[in-house]
Amino acid sequence: MRNAENTNKPAAVEVAGVSKWYGEVHALDDVSLAVAPGEMFGLIGPNGAGKSTLFKLMLGLAEPSAGAVRVHGVPTGGADARAVRRRIGYLPESFVTYDNLSGLEVLQLFADLKRVPRSTCAALLARVGLDQAGGRRVRGYSKGMRQRLGFAQALLGQPDLIFLDEPTNGLDPQGIHDFYQILRQVQGEGATIIITSHILAEIQERVDRLLMLRNGRVAAQGTLAQLRARQVLPSHIELTLAPGHEAALRAALAPLDGLRISVAGSAARVACLPAQKVEVLRRLLAPDCGARDVVVHEPSLEDLFLGYGGRHVQPH
Repeated sequence: MRNAENTNKPAAVEVAGVSKWYGEVHALDDVSLAVAPGEMFGLIGPNGAGKSTLFKLMLGLAEPSAGAVRVHGVPTGGADARAVRRRIGYLPESFVTYDNLSGLEVLQLFADLKRVPRSTCAALLARVGLDQAGGRRVRGYSKGMRQRLGFAQALLGQPDLIFLDEPTNGLDPQGIHDFYQILRQVQGEGATIIITSHILAEIQERVDRLLMLRNGRVAAQGTLAQLRARQVLPSHIELTLAPGHEAALRAALAPLDGLRISVAGSAARVACLPAQKVEVLRRLLAPDCGARDVVVHEPSLEDLFLGYGGRHVQPH
């Protein structure tokens, strides 16, 4: 999570009232956000919501039709933007490279383009788990290995701002764990990270804040806790009951309005509003209710996404 000392510094990325039009198509409409230095910021939305367009604007690959984008206080289309871009790392959704080169040669090529010493490349390959594959031609790499190579090039030159577009595509569970472990280390070294993902369960506990886009507009923005509070979705409490305690459970909860209670054998499930949760738990944990185990499920990021009108989410 971001350091408290960074919260009062100027934004690493500031998007102010930005719109982008392609003829009559409004890809973005009055979008504003500010990403603090050292923050890990998530950008989510259904296909066609405008995420890719917003990425292009923040990277300086396109100009807004209205509004302004600043990176480290510098306008993306300004005279000083080139120097700022050298401090940026970027992993596109589809990392395309030269299959006839080895992994090390590919990384050295990108190092030359970024004016980074080639001597740093071997250590970067080792950091992303490709130290044993650096001498092999990329044509023999799996999709996950190619993604690791793309991540390594995004880390070239120790950038202080990193954009990652669907970065775990093709990675197995161990690869995803390793990726986020490295990403947290990089964040700890002071980097600001902006990440998109369709796998919402993967990022919900890892990002500091989120922005949801829908039809080119901001549908919601804030921490996961803030989004939960605004959406007011129910909490779900699962219990394992001792035999013969269904009637006692229902009697204990009868005075509370609006609960949804289901019992199947020893398994019980109670859905309640957040404001009721503490009182529901207090009643369920009374000795005469017979609860042997209790698990509380808060609304997931996927639940919130769908609640704000999102679609086409990859299930977890």
